[in-house]
Amino acid sequence: MIKIDIPGRETLVITHLVLDYNGTIAVDGLLGADICKQLLQLKEQVQIHILTADTYGTVRAQCASLGVEVESFPDRVAGVEKARIVRQLQDGVACMGNGFNDQEMFKFATLSIAVLEQEGLCTALLAQADILVSSARDGLDLLLYPDRLRATLRS
Repeated sequence: MIKIDIPGRETLVITHLVLDYNGTIAVDGLLGADICKQLLQLKEQVQIHILTADTYGTVRAQCASLGVEVESFPDRVAGVEKARIVRQLQDGVACMGNGFNDQEMFKFATLSIAVLEQEGLCTALLAQADILVSSARDGLDLLLYPDRLRATLRS
């Protein structure tokens, strides 16, 4: 669990981290070593779920050594399925994404982080995001170093 006291606002308690794969934590279907290291650190504190339409067909092989939950869906239902899973997890969910099909899951998240990586960001997602970061590394670091979140979200 990650507990973040936000001055002038509610305390955030994060128990689940839900991540889109392509364009968010992976570029061209591949995870970087630095992202893997961060995920291994975070899985000691939260349950990690990677949800994806798996555009490149690489998610299972790339995530095999991480010991995290991975679910992939056909393109046509990916957004609906992502939202369903986040809704079922209930409270304490931090989400990271970059795409159109991440909008609905952001609506149900305790904390939503939009990622502008090399594959771009769907601008409609910004309306649902609590925070925008310039890379997945920066987004994961917000959870590894909660004072950064505290500074960004305080009232």
